[in-house]
Amino acid sequence: MRTIDPEQLATRLDAGETVCIIDVREDEEVAAGMIPGARHIPMGTIPDRLADIPRDGEVVLVCRSGARSGRVHEYLAAQGYANLVNMNGGMMAWERR
Repeated sequence: MRTIDPEQLATRLDAGETVCIIDVREDEEVAAGMIPGARHIPMGTIPDRLADIPRDGEVVLVCRSGARSGRVHEYLAAQGYANLVNMNGGMMAWERR
């Protein structure tokens, strides 16, 4: 499983790079804030929303701590997605950076 540190992701975003970020947390969690530009697709809806997740580029997956996004990474890989990245430490680490 490929991973990225929050600092690395922030550097890419600050440089103006377009990055597809999928936040898999629940509604009440994202209400507290999301990474700018991220798309919210709750973990439980991923199987029904595969069409909303691009297959042709890198997809960075984010949750609160990195565990749920890791499970989503495994699921999407089994569905044939190849360019997936899990953010280490999730939003907890993003907020501490």
